Amino acid sequence: MFDLHRLRLLRELKHRGTLAAVAAALSYSPSAVSQQLSQLESEVGVPLLVPVGRRVRLTPQAEILVAHTEAVLKRLEEAEADIATSLTDLTGTLRIASFQTAALALVPTALTLLRDAHPRLRVEVTQAEPSEALPALLARDFDLVITEEYPGNPHPRPAELEHEPLCEDPLRLATPRPVGQDTGPLDALRALADHPWVMEHVGSPARHWATALCRTAGFEPDVRFESADLVLHLRLAELGHAAALLPDLAWNGRPPTVALRQLPEDHRTRSLFTAVRSGRGPHPAIRACRQALRRAIAP
Repeated sequence: MFDLHRLRLLRELKHRGTLAAVAAALSYSPSAVSQQLSQLESEVGVPLLVPVGRRVRLTPQAEILVAHTEAVLKRLEEAEADIATSLTDLTGTLRIASFQTAALALVPTALTLLRDAHPRLRVEVTQAEPSEALPALLARDFDLVITEEYPGNPHPRPAELEHEPLCEDPLRLATPRPVGQDTGPLDALRALADHPWVMEHVGSPARHWATALCRTAGFEPDVRFESADLVLHLRLAELGHAAALLPDLAWNGRPPTVALRQLPEDHRTRSLFTAVRSGRGPHPAIRACRQALRRAIAP
């Protein structure tokens, strides 16, 4: 029978990419990880790793082992959830990752609800964009990730993850100068074609969506400011430095401080989800967190 600990190391290598990353994540030395994987190769009887420069690549046989390891770990997640369900009080640690606007608008209220209902549950929160948080969820660095999808830009959904809808978050054009109220959504965008814009970084789903939206209106945006911080986007729009595309969650329940215009119908809402590893959804801490997040959403 193969050693589960060594199988988990092989799985970690698939998700983290390098022996050094596995060692750092698990507080081992790279040589110790390499030694354990060499022992696993001896147990299996076939090569599992192929050197590629300074990195290594998993062989097809290693990929087969990782797939079976994922299934075993899923069953262990289910067993952990069953045991936790049998208890009368929630304990342990729940590790959450969230992108910025959800971290500001939803997470603090959810933390209060969780603290009141389950005072012995330790909750840790990390602000991270979905592009970083979802791979880290697969690598078991987090237990739950709050993620987002922009119109026309769905994230890949690995079979090892389970997604649950959280809410729809309207998106609006923040105008740094007056735009005629009788103009339609595309005309409002075109009216700002010669104005500076603030957007997220190139390569992000939000930037891809925003650029496509402006091109639909017939212009290439003059992006002078790049940041993943939507608080900065809002501030630049407030002071008239840039046009911005902001979600309603950015207001965190407060009245808007800039003029807002509706976007074209196919571009006016992003979707928020919670993601967990497959088999983890029934865990009482996950269920409690998801319930608290739903309650934190303003009616």
